[in-house]
Amino acid sequence: MEPLFLGLDLSTQKLKAVIVTERLDVVNELSVDFDKDLPEFGTTNGVHVSRNEPKRITSPVRMWLKAVDLLLDKLEKRGLVGRIAAIGGCAQQHGTIYWSQIGTHSLTNLKPDVSLEEQLSSGFSIQDSPIWMDSSTCFECKEFEDFVGGPEILSKITGSRAYYRFSGPQILKLFQQQRDAYRATARISLISSFLCSLFAGKVVGIDLSDGSGMNLLDLRSKKWSKKLAGLIGDDLEEKLGDLKDNGSNWKISDYYVEIRLQS
Repeated sequence: MEPLFLGLDLSTQKLKAVIVTERLDVVNELSVDFDKDLPEFGTTNGVHVSRNEPKRITSPVRMWLKAVDLLLDKLEKRGLVGRIAAIGGCAQQHGTIYWSQIGTHSLTNLKPDVSLEEQLSSGFSIQDSPIWMDSSTCFECKEFEDFVGGPEILSKITGSRAYYRFSGPQILKLFQQQRDAYRATARISLISSFLCSLFAGKVVGIDLSDGSGMNLLDLRSKKWSKKLAGLIGDDLEEKLGDLKDNGSNWKISDYYVEIRLQS
């Protein structure tokens, strides 16, 4: 049987999938609607809006894990999993996920008879991730700009002035307001690199183009700005990991092969 190729989109309201042939003929389209299919997480349009801080908008990481589990079940029921030769994906920009040491270890030691949600749900230093809709970082944005001498200088370094949704100010807020959670964070992913990490079975580096929308990347050197990273913590670069070129690829985790063999 001819191989198939799976494309994933982890957006705000849904996890969507399209399966195509080598000729790009669409074989199937699937989705997991967060509000409808996963009501236990209590989201509205895929998000939580804080009652105490209305501009604080987040999404539960466990919900995304369970969505991947549910999508894999749907693919298996259609007899498509064993034919998938490669996976590509994209995700909503700017959201940040905070892996604990337990989480990074669990990710590299996945057991095929246990769901992703069950194995990884306790592997994050904060359970709800700030996403692109969050606008609670006014103070942190000003701090970013003032630290380098103003918005124009920040834009010369990173490509833009500070924006509420950008990951740099989001991480700074965590560092200042939830210091224990920051200390417990082993790696920081964007939602896009988080999705890739789930299928690679290890925490992978942030894509260079996605990294350029964080107010942390020095566009000229294509490396994390040591100056801006120092505003947050000496270990931030280690938590962010190495940047990856747009064409980077990874071998899929044996976990997905083994769950297919056991089904």
